[in-house]
Amino acid sequence: MNGLESEGLTRRNFLKIGGAGIAGLTGVAGLHRISAGEAAAAPPHQEHQQEHDEHAQMTVGQVDHQRNGFHPLDLLYDFDYGTVTEENGRTVREWNIVAVDQEVEIAPGVYFPAWVYGSPTSAASRKQGRVVGQVPGPTLRCVEGELLRIHFANASLHPHTLHFHGIHSARMDGAPGIGRGMIGPGESFTYEFEARPFGCHLYHCHAVPLKRHIHKGLYGAFIIDPDPERQSGEAQKAARSRNHQYAENKAVNEMVIVMNGFDTNFDGDNEVYAANSIAFGYVQDPIPVRRDQLQRLYLVNVTEFDPINSLHIHGNFFDYYDHGTTLEPTLKTVDTIMQCQAQRGILEFSFADFEPGLYMFHAHQSEFAELGWMSFFEVLP
Repeated sequence: MNGLESEGLTRRNFLKIGGAGIAGLTGVAGLHRISAGEAAAAPPHQEHQQEHDEHAQMTVGQVDHQRNGFHPLDLLYDFDYGTVTEENGRTVREWNIVAVDQEVEIAPGVYFPAWVYGSPTSAASRKQGRVVGQVPGPTLRCVEGELLRIHFANASLHPHTLHFHGIHSARMDGAPGIGRGMIGPGESFTYEFEARPFGCHLYHCHAVPLKRHIHKGLYGAFIIDPDPERQSGEAQKAARSRNHQYAENKAVNEMVIVMNGFDTNFDGDNEVYAANSIAFGYVQDPIPVRRDQLQRLYLVNVTEFDPINSLHIHGNFFDYYDHGTTLEPTLKTVDTIMQCQAQRGILEFSFADFEPGLYMFHAHQSEFAELGWMSFFEVLP
């Protein structure tokens, strides 16, 4: 039994103990800044009120995004298009993906020993001038019907794989005992398959134990844009809006959020929850949106240890495309969506005619929100 287990710590009191690496979360899970003397002198309701003050539900300090190598605002828009060539009249899109062991600061002073994916063609890597590992991994984006080649190199100390949610042969599955199977440290393998179906998908490591490889950070979004030439009428218009190669798509503000959690004491429960890995990242730096743009959010849930995660938006509603595999909404005019692990979809909404200001969105499991999965859109004047 380790020291944490011997103290009987749970995810509810883990963040309350203070101490090295955890003091930065003094605003989380009911902690507040009031001394014992102040508590004794305060009216009976004051401590309770301060516990629920909006400024108490935040982390204290700043995450060093430069040290991490990526910023949560950059992750929203970091579409990795790889390298495009043509073979025998067919478009071929290729990526080089590397798995590495990398410490990530997920909240001020809280460092998580992550396993991560990186790509030299991601925006984070181009910005840093080196291959940057990140959680979530690079958002790989392609077009329906293209031939995809993903050259995977394992620079970690542990065996890993790449498993894509999409249509592919058994040989390219990336699960243990299927096809190439596990890719050992120092080894490499190329996954190759056709991009289909269009939609909002994901990729992750499928090495065993699966829950450990996923919760440590080996996952990312995988977006296949629809091919408008395969559609007609209104469906073709919708496909052009969803395809990054068309002008109609440029008018849309597209974002990616991967909902995730971190088991910082490895007891099988998450102590920190986040949108794109950094607790309260979009509270510290709200997401700017324009009122004259359609907002499109690619949402993926890879939270381990919890059966459901969710997103709720304040003061607005959205249309939802489950898995992104349809050009018509599967849900219209809703303000909350639930996703099990690996479920994903596309949200479309607008702030046209809304007054400027901060509009909150968060998980509608209160504990998740209080432990980091809280965010803001900032509607600009």
